[in-house]
Amino acid sequence: MSSLRPDQAGWLMASAAITLAPHTPHLPLALSAICALLLAWRGILVHGDRALPHRALLMVLAATIIAIVLVEFHHLFGKEPGIALLAGLLSLKLLETRSVRDGRAVVLLCFFMQLGQFLYQQNMAVAALAFIGAITTVASLLALQGFAEPPRARALAAARLILQGLPLMLVLFVLFPRVQGPLWGLPADAYNRVGGLSDSMAPGDFARLGESGAIAFRARFEGDPPPPAERYWRGPVLTRFDGHTWRSGPLRSSEQPAYRPQGIAYPYTLTLEAHNNHWLLALDFPAATPGLRFTDDYQLLAREPVQNRQRVTLLSYPHTPVGVEETAFNLRAALALPPGFNPRTRELGQRLRAEAKNPADIPDLAIAHFRQSRLNYTLEPLPLGRDDVDSFLFDTKQGFCEHFAAAFVVTLRAAGIPARVVTGYQGGEINPVDGTLIIRQSDAHAWTEAWLPGRGWIRIDPTAASAPQRIENGLAAALPDSTRLPFMLRADLAWLHGLRNRLDALNNSWNQWVLGYNPARQKELLGGLGFGQPDWQTLTALMGGGSLIVMGALTLWALRRRSSADAIDRSWALLCRRLASIGLPRDAWEGPLDYAHRLARQRPDLAETLTALATDYARLRYGPATADPLQSRRFHHSIKNFRPR
Repeated sequence: MSSLRPDQAGWLMASAAITLAPHTPHLPLALSAICALLLAWRGILVHGDRALPHRALLMVLAATIIAIVLVEFHHLFGKEPGIALLAGLLSLKLLETRSVRDGRAVVLLCFFMQLGQFLYQQNMAVAALAFIGAITTVASLLALQGFAEPPRARALAAARLILQGLPLMLVLFVLFPRVQGPLWGLPADAYNRVGGLSDSMAPGDFARLGESGAIAFRARFEGDPPPPAERYWRGPVLTRFDGHTWRSGPLRSSEQPAYRPQGIAYPYTLTLEAHNNHWLLALDFPAATPGLRFTDDYQLLAREPVQNRQRVTLLSYPHTPVGVEETAFNLRAALALPPGFNPRTRELGQRLRAEAKNPADIPDLAIAHFRQSRLNYTLEPLPLGRDDVDSFLFDTKQGFCEHFAAAFVVTLRAAGIPARVVTGYQGGEINPVDGTLIIRQSDAHAWTEAWLPGRGWIRIDPTAASAPQRIENGLAAALPDSTRLPFMLRADLAWLHGLRNRLDALNNSWNQWVLGYNPARQKELLGGLGFGQPDWQTLTALMGGGSLIVMGALTLWALRRRSSADAIDRSWALLCRRLASIGLPRDAWEGPLDYAHRLARQRPDLAETLTALATDYARLRYGPATADPLQSRRFHHSIKNFRPR
């Protein structure tokens, strides 16, 4: 087996480094450090022309990598431990790569790890990183097969090969039968770290989400969107309270909502990021939609957990009255308070009930009390005591939206008003580049719903009483401590908004036209091209025909393409024709040097010139690929000016 040249080892190390870099945020810190050290070690060995480490040492390093993965993940199977293990073994493989055959194994590992990036995210940035990694890895493969070349020439050759394959990739992308569902049927732990809302709420949960600039979903309206004060995107409704944590109650669902939509309608398309739960985060209150279900607390649910990006077209009626005829079971659940918790808030609720002339006045009295208490809206509230609500209302007076919503519900329940916490998102920002309303995790919000006789469930947002800027202008405008917000959301860095909007619009186009190219969109596209509703036989035929056309076009292009070797052959053929015209033809079996030697005996006057031309031709045509360009030009010029007689 042939040993690796320094340039081949260098390309393999570059491929491994570029491939592993995007995985670093998902790998244990210790493993990332080991991978970096192993790559650096291989580089030192190549630079110093030293021997590779003994196999026994490699076995110890492999055991160390496996131990780190086991300590971090407690098992070796699944997405994250599997990727981590492969990352370590790829770095380790370079330290035993002695031959071209070993190099090919490194190339295959790099390709697999580049594919593994899409198990975490599938956005444009990941695609660009995978594309750069693919160019480097193809360049490594070329280096393993050919002579040494300058890095720039090698990289350009790899890029050309990949670009030549793009037409065929496009045909397969458009025509290959689409399979709706998550990538490759991911393993069970694929969605363990999907962020966002939960079906429970405790103090501090939403403050943590407020620090995330990740996009939760996008909405595109057919017309003007609702004003900011009506942009409440409903998620889990929390009714049960144990004194510290709010949780969802038992849910009953049906295909029809428990209300009759009325009032102003807002049609829109929701593009929801994966969150591994059933809720769809719609504006209050959506009309019936095929394939979706409605709970008795007015949540909109998908039939399956949202494990990949999902597009839904909805029609919402925010002014629809709901729950006027509520069940006794739901009302009792919305009045329950755990015994022994928050005595001061219970006393406040009872006092408000005594002050109110009728029950409908109690919510307004509670809002007035919240305003008079001068509660502060902040991402960094002080720690609370055992009685969370009492500590917030009467001691620290600092909190985020979950503190306000929880305290308000407890106050109303203590006053005899059925109430519950509603979680979701509030607001959103319209991107002026593409007109899409973008809702981020930092827009996560909690508010309350209170039930009043004759009016049903009404939305009351106690946060708005203390921080009205949160509702009208978003989180950054309402927080005095906005420095904790994500860098791209900072209100004091307005110059970033234009850049962020352009990037968001670009990512949205990628999501809609690449990642969102599902079976429905495929049928829509092919139907618009006159293929009706294609079945798999039609798709297979179209895909086969398209592939043949692309491969035929590439073959014709390759046959007609003029390379430097073609130019050298044409010049040599011209010389042979000129010599044949004066009675000195070349026999079919003669090579260039044999031909020149024979003519030198027949025509001594041409011997020096012909020998030089034949030698140059043999060197240029059959010698190393990295020939001197000046020599090629000199060869062509000499033959052009050679006129034998």
